[in-house]
Amino acid sequence: MFQGSLRGLLLASVLVCAQASADVQAEIEAVLAHPPFDAFYNCSEHFAGQFNALGDALGTDCLVSKLVEVDGRMWTRTYQGDGRRNEDWFGWHTEFLSPCDCIVERIHINPITNEPGVMGKGRSTSVLFKRADGVHFEVAHVRDIEVEQGATVKAGEPIARVGNNGYSRSPHIHMASWRDDTPVQIRFDQRRMQLPPEHRK
Repeated sequence: MFQGSLRGLLLASVLVCAQASADVQAEIEAVLAHPPFDAFYNCSEHFAGQFNALGDALGTDCLVSKLVEVDGRMWTRTYQGDGRRNEDWFGWHTEFLSPCDCIVERIHINPITNEPGVMGKGRSTSVLFKRADGVHFEVAHVRDIEVEQGATVKAGEPIARVGNNGYSRSPHIHMASWRDDTPVQIRFDQRRMQLPPEHRK
């Protein structure tokens, strides 16, 4: 009986090691992008398999945040007041910075602005970029786009502002990237980051 249990334990260990080895081999490709804002921000990522479409798979949603003092304590917040107005959100109208040295391949406009807390409908206002090596970046939920289709942009160049449109509940941006038909994970280049303007000397 003990030998049978030991054999089962050894078999389970071998299977776990084999799975770990397969996971290492299946590591997700990552691509470096210029940070999206000249501001404090935080991002949440779509997990692998959550969405399959190239514009959503492995995407990331980023919100501008600020340090806010309340009763002598500092808190990281994404909006002031109750957040019911787009203007309450610190990201609203913040400049979005180009993720790469690339070409603006396509622009889509959704003219409807959502109310915070209420999911909008339809495809969001978005900009599709293409790098010289074929990597695509797409940014969604923006507004006031400052570039035209076919334009060449530099990494870090302001190209739009944060909006709240399409399938969105609050002012933020969504970014996704892919090479050919394979989604890739976005990493923001920490060498391009700095303190936001209000904290610089």
